[in-house]
Amino acid sequence: MKRRTLLKSLSALALPAVAGNLWAAPASKTRLLFVFMRGGYDATNLLVPISSQYYYQVRPNIAVPKPSADLNSALPIDSDWGLHPALRDSIYPLFTAGQATFVPFAGTEDISRSHFETQDSIELGQALDRTRDYRSGFLNRLAQTLTADKASAISFTDQLPLVMQGGVQLPNMALRTIAKPSVDARQARLISAMYDGSALSQPVRDGFAVREDVMKEMIGEMDAANRNAITAKGFELEARRIAKLMKDKYNIGFVDVGGWDTHVGQGGATGYLAGRLDELGRGLAGFAQEMGPDWKDTVVIVVSEFGRTFRENGNRGTDHGHGTVYWVLGGGVQGGKVRGEQIRLEQATLFQNRDYPVLNEYRAMFGGLLARMYGLNAGQVEQIFGTRGRDIGLV
Repeated sequence: MKRRTLLKSLSALALPAVAGNLWAAPASKTRLLFVFMRGGYDATNLLVPISSQYYYQVRPNIAVPKPSADLNSALPIDSDWGLHPALRDSIYPLFTAGQATFVPFAGTEDISRSHFETQDSIELGQALDRTRDYRSGFLNRLAQTLTADKASAISFTDQLPLVMQGGVQLPNMALRTIAKPSVDARQARLISAMYDGSALSQPVRDGFAVREDVMKEMIGEMDAANRNAITAKGFELEARRIAKLMKDKYNIGFVDVGGWDTHVGQGGATGYLAGRLDELGRGLAGFAQEMGPDWKDTVVIVVSEFGRTFRENGNRGTDHGHGTVYWVLGGGVQGGKVRGEQIRLEQATLFQNRDYPVLNEYRAMFGGLLARMYGLNAGQVEQIFGTRGRDIGLV
């Protein structure tokens, strides 16, 4: 093999990023999928504050209309909130079935409004006022906290994200495109032999093993796709692939979805953002469907680094904000209502006269949720997040 081909092949492996022990297949039925909407989505048009007249005053071009018989109006949730109509056939049925909830005024204390800084802050899950370890993400610390027979984690991404980096060796493998491997079995054995006796010997072997397992799981789907049996595109197809793997092999997963930075031409009930929400919603509903009976033991958390400005800008879009809305879905979720601390949205209650304030700090909220899911004690929650958990009744 040429050196360039070898290096390219190695970079594509599901290799762990750090030293440690790779967890075995899970014995626990509890499954967690963490979905990161990268780009800072406009949560104000996702969970529409229909009781706020100020919302309609400052969004003359992109506001989502109040619930009505019009199919392009918000879907009714309660007297204060409506849901974007793009989720009518995907997330709304889960919500009405009590399997989805939303937490507004959620987020981090990071007020930089920088995509990269705030994404890092969330993925690290560490206090901003202390020395931070940039090689330790909170999902990796969760995997360390759980016993080996309860944690088998994987990132469904091209590169191992910060949230999955740390003291436990975790793999990553993108499922957006599944095709014939660039390295066949014979080449894999040759590459593994090159590293025999070195510190990378086991990680290289583990990387090939993960890739082989994933390919075996997906081969049936690929054959079906060649016969036009699968017509889903984009995130929905990826989400269904993730579900197939999490049912049998992994119980902690991470995936990210980009394209949420809507400075220009965002749209309201229809348009660019509506299309993105429709795609995400169909993917999450497809994931739930694919999980089948295991959906009752599954929790999906959907976050973004921050929300966006409450007012629309001059380009009929929105700019970087602060507080946002998190989604929590699952067969065992206490859904059907909006959760967490809330305030009425008026000009006087905005953060710095422009954004959602953060009333539901994400580390405390996730700590309370994971404590309920996995039976963690207060000390274990503090090991993961550096703070005590806050149970807001999500599960």
